[in-house]
Amino acid sequence: MISVITPVYNGAKYIENCLKVVIEQNCSDLEHIIIDGGSTDATVDIIKRYAQEYSHIRWLSEKDRGQSDAMNKGIRMAAGNIIAILNVDDFYEPNVLNRVSVIFENLPEPSLLVGNCNILDDDDKLKRVNKPKRLKITDLLVGYNINPFPFNPSAYFYHKQLHEKVGLYEVDEHYAMDVDFLLKAVQAANVQYINETWGNYRQIAGTKTVNDINSGQNAIRLEQLMQKYQQQLPVYKQWLIAVKREYYKAEKRLEYFSKNPNEILPRIGKRLGIRPS
Repeated sequence: MISVITPVYNGAKYIENCLKVVIEQNCSDLEHIIIDGGSTDATVDIIKRYAQEYSHIRWLSEKDRGQSDAMNKGIRMAAGNIIAILNVDDFYEPNVLNRVSVIFENLPEPSLLVGNCNILDDDDKLKRVNKPKRLKITDLLVGYNINPFPFNPSAYFYHKQLHEKVGLYEVDEHYAMDVDFLLKAVQAANVQYINETWGNYRQIAGTKTVNDINSGQNAIRLEQLMQKYQQQLPVYKQWLIAVKREYYKAEKRLEYFSKNPNEILPRIGKRLGIRPS
């Protein structure tokens, strides 16, 4: 069974669509757990209405300590052996949950299964596709701007048993809890990447995450977190990260210049101090 967990607080604008997205997956072996943080808008009324009609919807509404605490409550409630985190304003591509269920039948426990994620703007227009194909700890720690990191939990799924190895989400971490979890998970789980697009992440202006990115605090926080995990590794792996960082930088430069060959000579001239005549 897949347990889809949705933390929400005052999400009346999005909660109905979130519930419909999971219903429309037409996945029979499923539960959708909604953890509400004591909303003061119509969120709970909408959840109640759908829960009366659909037996796979379970919910709880009470004050919590933030998003990580809400996710942990959902994980403790989960009856399924596969965990999915779906934020209230994100959504799945069609038939993803059935596809994921089939793949997990042949994976050992605990496994982490990662797909691609569409990154959308406020108008649901595609900005780019996140394809995190390199998922070893030494790949992730080269830097998220160099090697794509799994961007949003709508595009990855994992065995509940994984939490027995790495613990639950850090309750005091309110921004990078998913990154912190993934850096632990890739070291403890069987990790598999599938080059298919499964999730959709909306970057909505004014939300906690987007404000954090725009302020620059997100980059600082992630760099500090990655430094912490890098320092825990053996010295040879720290050297490997440094080598991979330079390799991936060179790879990205080659990719850029292959698409923009007219930029090559001006860049070389600039490095040599030659001004165009």
